[in-house]
Amino acid sequence: MPRWAVRWAVRWGSLIVPVLLAVADALLVNGVTLGLELNVSLVAAAALLVRRRLPALVFLVTLPGILIGYVWFAPMIALYTVARCRPDRWLLWISALLLAAAHFIPWPVSDFEPTAYRENTLTLIDACVTSVGPIALGLLVRTRGELAARIEDLTRSRRHADELIAEQVLATERARLAREMHDVVAHQVSLISLQAGAVQISAEDAKAREGARTIRELSVRTLDELRHMVGILRAAGGDHEELTPQPRLADLPRLIELSALDVRYETDGAARRQGHPEAVERAAFRIVQEALTNVRKHAPGARVTVRVDAPEAEDAGAPEAPGAPGAPETPGGAGGRAPGEEETRGLRIEVRNGPPDASAVAPGLPSGGHGLVGLRERAQLLGGTLEAGPTEEGGFVVRADFPKTPRATGPS
Repeated sequence: MPRWAVRWAVRWGSLIVPVLLAVADALLVNGVTLGLELNVSLVAAAALLVRRRLPALVFLVTLPGILIGYVWFAPMIALYTVARCRPDRWLLWISALLLAAAHFIPWPVSDFEPTAYRENTLTLIDACVTSVGPIALGLLVRTRGELAARIEDLTRSRRHADELIAEQVLATERARLAREMHDVVAHQVSLISLQAGAVQISAEDAKAREGARTIRELSVRTLDELRHMVGILRAAGGDHEELTPQPRLADLPRLIELSALDVRYETDGAARRQGHPEAVERAAFRIVQEALTNVRKHAPGARVTVRVDAPEAEDAGAPEAPGAPGAPETPGGAGGRAPGEEETRGLRIEVRNGPPDASAVAPGLPSGGHGLVGLRERAQLLGGTLEAGPTEEGGFVVRADFPKTPRATGPS
């Protein structure tokens, strides 16, 4: 049977069946011969058809049925409806007293015998049960309906909360993808552009120079589109988890070898021997990668020094004010140290470049301004700091310090 048919049958059945029970009660008690008793009983039964719209009025109409016609179903059903639809405390008290009085007082009233104590006591107890029972059942059904409605609301709220969590996870994944795209793709494409520029200058064949020029233009266009896409993805939020597999400090020499820059790599024995958390090493690699990318963009031909060490005490001075020609990606100043942060550091990464070579050809790569922002986020999530700014020599320096025990040891 279709659901609409089931709902229709339940709705009309719950309305008609009590009326039929009240009519049967009236006929069984008063017979089928029309008279005052049967008439008021049938009127009480018929009034139950509108009990949901006018519960209090229908209850008053059914009182003559129990007083004169001695029927119980109609007034008890009406009182049950009042308790379910109009759970006002005073209304229920008055209705209970009226039904008990109509049940206790005989018709005609002259038949009442005050000296019949035993019979009157039993009738009074019966009247109290008759009036209290429908009210208790009506309140119980109403409470059950309210609880079901609240459970449905809670279920709906929980479903909505699950949707919000799913959206948050999606936004986090999008932001994480944006960071990966900027760190990995931008680095590789800028390297392609740099190599293509070198071929364009050194190649003797016109076709080779034209092909190199085309590759360089495509690289610039790709980075420009990547910049827009990263901006859209980063707008959704972010977290500190990384996609796998991720490089570590051991991959730095290979990164420097492929950078096509004049880079001197320095590291001390403590940094090589010390086992750093995986998240710290990944963040350190990304910082060097982004810094080399910025050198290719803004300081072509500059000499670069990459140093990785493990200092025992914090001796880094305040970073220079941003604004050097080689660092247009610096976002609004260097990151400061949080109050109360521990001074000992587990790892320090410093990438320092000199001024650009005036004879070098700038690659003209687009910049989205997200690189150092993402790197500072990585460092802060691990309890570290990142400082970036121009140097007195006209170059630029990026310095990151990580504690011995990072705040988060998962992927950064």
